[in-house]
Amino acid sequence: MSLTVPEGYHPLHARSVPAYLASQSQLEGRLGGGEADWRVQEVSDGNVNQVFLVHGPAGSVCVKQSLPYVRLVGESWPLTLERIHFEHQALLEHGRHARGRVPQVLHHDARQYVLVLECLTPHIILRKGMTAGVRYPRFAEQMADYLARTLFFSSDLALSAEEKRRKVAAFSTNTAMCRIMEDMVFTEPYQVHPRNRWTSPQLDALAADVRGDMPLKLAASRLKYQYLTRTEALIHGDLHTGSIMVTPEDTRVIDQEFAFYGPMAFDVGALLANLLINYFSQEGHTTEAAPREPYQDWVLETMETLWSRFQARFLALWEEHGRGDAYPTALFTTEAERRGLTEERQRWLQRLLGESLSFAGVKMLRRIFGLAHNLDLDSIEDPHRRAACERACVELARSLLLDTGRFHTLTDVTAAARALGERAPRRRV
Repeated sequence: MSLTVPEGYHPLHARSVPAYLASQSQLEGRLGGGEADWRVQEVSDGNVNQVFLVHGPAGSVCVKQSLPYVRLVGESWPLTLERIHFEHQALLEHGRHARGRVPQVLHHDARQYVLVLECLTPHIILRKGMTAGVRYPRFAEQMADYLARTLFFSSDLALSAEEKRRKVAAFSTNTAMCRIMEDMVFTEPYQVHPRNRWTSPQLDALAADVRGDMPLKLAASRLKYQYLTRTEALIHGDLHTGSIMVTPEDTRVIDQEFAFYGPMAFDVGALLANLLINYFSQEGHTTEAAPREPYQDWVLETMETLWSRFQARFLALWEEHGRGDAYPTALFTTEAERRGLTEERQRWLQRLLGESLSFAGVKMLRRIFGLAHNLDLDSIEDPHRRAACERACVELARSLLLDTGRFHTLTDVTAAARALGERAPRRRV
């Protein structure tokens, strides 16, 4: 793909953002005062887009714009600008289903590829808070509700076949963003590729071992096939702890530019993977003065709560709103048939858990050996401590991909994580 932009498109910068906002009367009123009164702060710490926070006398806004390339890499990796439109659509759709769990859209500029959103304050990125060992007591409950509602209400369990197909078509051309995931999650970590990186030389042998592991590559390829072919629901597409903003009382999901109709398990698995990465990373941040073992327990308890609440909420939604063309209620009218449908729903959720754990495995591996890594691990300065944490991640990830029959419940996964954590040598600084 060549680096081209449509006529009239101009990338924003800190100096030009005030004039842009002043041209939109509703945004000018939200900020209060005039351009000279506004303070612009660039916070582009994501991998793809540029983001500015603008603070005025009356309020604040968040300005997000697509660049014609991947921000993390630069102009050597061109990327379509249209991703901001898919993010806009996903925010509106998910906002309808999970009210209050995504930021409010204030303005969408189709020509300049800009979204202006409510400024989430005093929220911080969940990954930063968890790396610092901060607990969020409402996170599991609120994320379970977000996942259950967005996945259920965009699926064939709730929609007619005609409506579902229209919605699938609306997101079917978000191909450039999907291609990033197809390559960076399912393919590149298992081959020699110039974008890959890892803690070297500590993990050189392990990286080579992963590249030579035929069963592992087959497992990743099976999951890639699911990602390519399943249009189960409108998924976030990159649901990690860097795409969630939190306070102790509130949880919001951001950065929906990867959204498309795909496998539900991809979203669930991505979130579980990042919680597991954070669990293992805590050993790299623990000190004699501030041990992290109690926080590790909280992380695993949060995972268990997240799944149990998600499962209960999803089943309740299915029971109350299951009027889609899948599993038509007209087929299940007797008490015995309704009982059979209830059992089928339980099996359905069990399948979803198994697939989510497999997707968690590939998501963990890409964060160790691919291009985009996690702050949880990368902020561990001692490479030997960091590599020890990463080895534990890799061991569990491989089990999730290759030993699927071992994990029947989420507590089986947390028990395996605890066992790996207990085997790791304790180092204090």
